[in-house]
Amino acid sequence: MNLIVYAIPFFALAIVIELVYGIVTGRNTYRLNDAAGSLFMGTLSQARRFVTLGVGGYVYYLITAYFSLPLMDTSFWLTWVLAFVVYDFCYYWLHRISHERTILWASHVAHHQSEDYNLSTALRQTSTGFLLGWIFYIPMYLLGIPAEVVVTVGALNLIYQFWVHSEHIPKLGWYEWVFVTASNHRVHHGQNDAYLDRNYGGVFILWDRFFGTFQEELDEEPCIYGIRGPLRSFNPVKANLHIYIDMFRDCWHAARWQDKLKVWIARTGWQPADVAEKYPRGKNNLDTFEKYDPPTSKAVFWYVLFQLLVVILALNGIAGSAFSYAAGVAQWGLMVATAVTAALWLQAYDITAILRWEALRLAALFTLLWLGWQVSFNSAALALVAVYGVINLAILPLVRKSAREVAPSLAENDPLANQR
Repeated sequence: MNLIVYAIPFFALAIVIELVYGIVTGRNTYRLNDAAGSLFMGTLSQARRFVTLGVGGYVYYLITAYFSLPLMDTSFWLTWVLAFVVYDFCYYWLHRISHERTILWASHVAHHQSEDYNLSTALRQTSTGFLLGWIFYIPMYLLGIPAEVVVTVGALNLIYQFWVHSEHIPKLGWYEWVFVTASNHRVHHGQNDAYLDRNYGGVFILWDRFFGTFQEELDEEPCIYGIRGPLRSFNPVKANLHIYIDMFRDCWHAARWQDKLKVWIARTGWQPADVAEKYPRGKNNLDTFEKYDPPTSKAVFWYVLFQLLVVILALNGIAGSAFSYAAGVAQWGLMVATAVTAALWLQAYDITAILRWEALRLAALFTLLWLGWQVSFNSAALALVAVYGVINLAILPLVRKSAREVAPSLAENDPLANQR
C-alpha cells in the first residue's frame, strides 16, 4: 500500500502543531516563503507521477518474472521485517551516492535547498527521482520480495523520516545509536564543513556507523541549513533543474571530450579546469551567511497561502478522479504555473513581469475551462475552477498594490540577473 496518501493529513496537523509550539516558546523555525516553497515542491512531486512514465516498474517486472528468487510469502512476518531492513540498506546507498555523484545529486538537491529546518522541509521532495533512483532497489526484487511489500515498506520508510525534520526534538539517548533521529538528521542537512556528507540512513543510523559516515551533532557547531551553492529562489522549476542545467553547461563549455563525459559521473561539485576558470560557481561564505528572505507584504502572504491550498486541492482532485492523460497533464501544468507565479511574488520579483505571467496563467485556466465545458466535463468541477479564476481576477489588484509598497527593484532581486 502507498501509505503516504493516508499520512498527509497527519503531516499537515503536525506542521501546524510545530508552528504553534515554536511561536508560543519563542523558537519559531518557520518562514512563509521557505515553507511555502517546500510544500509546493512536495505537492508537485506527488503530482508528477500522473504525467511521467518511468522504466523502473517495467525492469522490476522483468526481474520478478525471469531472474528473481521464488517470491516470498506476504503472510509471513519475516518477509516484512527482511524487506524493511533491506529497503533501508538500499536507501542508504542511494542516499549516499546521491550526495557523492552529481548525476544523482541533481535530483536529490531539491530536498536540501531549504535554509530552515522544520517539518515542512521533510515534504520538500524532488520531481526527478524517478529517472535513476529505482536502480538501487533492484536487489529487493532479485531476492524475491513481492512488489506490494516493497511499496509498503518504502512508504513506511519515508513516513518515518518525517518527524526527524525538527529543531525542537533534543537528543534521545540510546535511541541515537540505532535509529535516525532529529539530532543526527539535522547534521545531514547542515552545510557546515564538519557536517557535509554525513548520516545517510533513512530509519537505521547503524549503516552510517558501520560504513564510517556517521557524525554526531556538536553543541559547539550549530547547523547552518541549505546548500553550499545557494539557490536563492523559491521557483520549483529552477529548484528541480538547476544542477542538471549546470551539468549541461559544463559539458557544453568543456574543451576536452574526456571532461565532457566526466561531468556526468564526476563527484559532486567537480568542474573541468577550463570551465571552472571561465565560469566559476559561487559558494556560501558560512562566516557571513544570511538566509534568502526577500520582503513580503501581508497581501502577498495570504495570496500565496491561498494558491498553496488550491494546488494541494488540485492534487487531491487528480488523485481521486479518472481523468484522461491529457486532462491530467493540463492540470499538472496549471499546478506548476501556479507554484511558479507564487514563487515570483515571494521573491519580490518585478511586478510588471509577474503580472504578465499571471495573465498567461489565467488565460490558460479559462481556456481549459472553456474546453471542459465543450466536452461536458463535470459541471461542479468546472464551477469551482470558474470561481477560482474569478477570485484571482478580483484580488490580484490588491496584491499588486500591496507588493509595490515593499518590493525593491528588479535589478536587486531578479534571481536570474547574476546567472551565467
